[in-house]
Amino acid sequence: MSTAPILTSVAILGGVGFTFGTLIAIANRKLKVWEDPRIDTITDLLPGANCGACGFAGCRAFAEEAIEGAVAPAGCTVLSRMEVEAVAGFLGVEAGEANKRVARLLCAGGSDVAGPKAEYYGVESCAAAVAVGGGGKGCTWGCVGLSDCAVSCDFDAIWMNEVDLPVVDPEKCTACNDCVEACPLDLFELMPMDQKLIVQCKSLLQGDAATELCSVACDACGRCAVDAAPGLIEMVSGLPVVDYTKNELADPSACDRCPTGAITWVEGAQFDLKTDLDSGMTMDSEAFDRRPAMAGSEVA
Repeated sequence: MSTAPILTSVAILGGVGFTFGTLIAIANRKLKVWEDPRIDTITDLLPGANCGACGFAGCRAFAEEAIEGAVAPAGCTVLSRMEVEAVAGFLGVEAGEANKRVARLLCAGGSDVAGPKAEYYGVESCAAAVAVGGGGKGCTWGCVGLSDCAVSCDFDAIWMNEVDLPVVDPEKCTACNDCVEACPLDLFELMPMDQKLIVQCKSLLQGDAATELCSVACDACGRCAVDAAPGLIEMVSGLPVVDYTKNELADPSACDRCPTGAITWVEGAQFDLKTDLDSGMTMDSEAFDRRPAMAGSEVA
């Protein structure tokens, strides 16, 4: 049996492989994009959360921009101050200052001031409850209180208090946007900490119709718009809308005559951070699991 056909096939295949291998090697050398080796180092110094709170697609994208000088190390809201200094030290730049953003709840109607309209028996989820007739709360614009936001938070920055409102710890909040996406009623908004004038109501009802359902609802009286600096607050559909481009004009006087407290001046945490009297520590995820059950929630 002649081996010529076999050798010919081997030679052809070998020649084709060698040719394409050579072309690929040349293309790799000619088309190779140089990448700054510091990117990997900075990426390793970052938390790896890839939460997007910095405004970039992930930690590696942030590292690339930090090396280019387009963003200060302090732009990563997950890093501690010491970690920010470590990144700045490696790059040889100033750590910078970031205007920290936190999640703010546009509702203050807990179960103590906003009563139910019906009992909800079903999946312990705000999204599920809202899908069934808008949930069991009398005010259909208010927080349902079944903790979808707290469950979605990967940083343990949110827990439910005793009146079934989510409490956000500004120190732990990274403005990752997960709670914003998790809330079926769009009650969460990421706001810079220096925006202290907050409207804690989204009810479209006015006057007694609003306060009968929730005693801290906005009754559309308009006093805040009158008391605030000109142009700072505008009443739209019965609700005060703050123009934060004029934030430097804001002060607590806009809240002074609000009859329900629907508009408020917030410094630090929006609601009280409950503490354990024995340890003095802020409530953690275990405390969240032990929270009192919401009236009307599913009974096991």
